[in-house]
Amino acid sequence: MTIHESKSLAERAKALYEDRIRKELGLGNHGKYVAIEPDSRDYFVAETFGEAIRSSRNMHPDKLAFVIRVGHEAAIHLGVMSS
Repeated sequence: MTIHESKSLAERAKALYEDRIRKELGLGNHGKYVAIEPDSRDYFVAETFGEAIRSSRNMHPDKLAFVIRVGHEAAIHLGVMSS
């Protein structure tokens, strides 16, 4: 087993995001969703989570992608907001 194989999909996608994708996206993509397919190193930027995943699945139908929301700690926030 290689080091590449021992890392999870999420770990590999996050590393790719930090090493390359964040810089390529620049400041104009805050709040958008990025689906990352780490084996190919391809990524897909969209306004919604679903659009990002669909773009990734269209290009790589047999691969899983990991989604990051630009400028946020998580792609999706669950829970209730209080005022």
